[in-house]
Amino acid sequence: MQRSSRRTKTVNAHFSGDAVVLAVPQRATRAQIAHWSATLVPRVVAKRRAAEAAARTRHSDEALAQMAERLSRTHLEGRARPTSITWSTRQHTRWGSATPSTGSIRISRRLADAPEWVLETVVLHELVHLLEAHHNDRFWEMARRHPRAQDAAQFLDGVAWAERHPAEDPDRG
Repeated sequence: MQRSSRRTKTVNAHFSGDAVVLAVPQRATRAQIAHWSATLVPRVVAKRRAAEAAARTRHSDEALAQMAERLSRTHLEGRARPTSITWSTRQHTRWGSATPSTGSIRISRRLADAPEWVLETVVLHELVHLLEAHHNDRFWEMARRHPRAQDAAQFLDGVAWAERHPAEDPDRG
């Protein structure tokens, strides 16, 4: 618990490392602190657990399959139906790949922590390959249906550039 002379009316509970910190006004009574501890701390702990569970779920093959189904329905009239979609640790230069003949899609594990809209555009790109194998005009018309397709392309170009040009070590110069 932290008492703050600047805090006069508000209370805040947050994590500092693994500990929950309850920031309270300097003049808060023991009864007030007990009440805030009983109500705010469990809420903050539950919120963190939910965020951790969501992160674990997002990184599953099942979550990818659900995303692919939703994107196909939303942007491709449900026509792209992969037989499998999995995370791959073997893709070091591609963001994803699709095999139209088998309907399988692999997404690079390097995208696991990318923003959702970036992952969505890569999954959509691979879904489009199930319908149109080559990067022709028809392919690009479908792949660009995601509202942030251009933003995602720029994001991925930046990530790729950074991977090719690691920052100089200031201690080596």
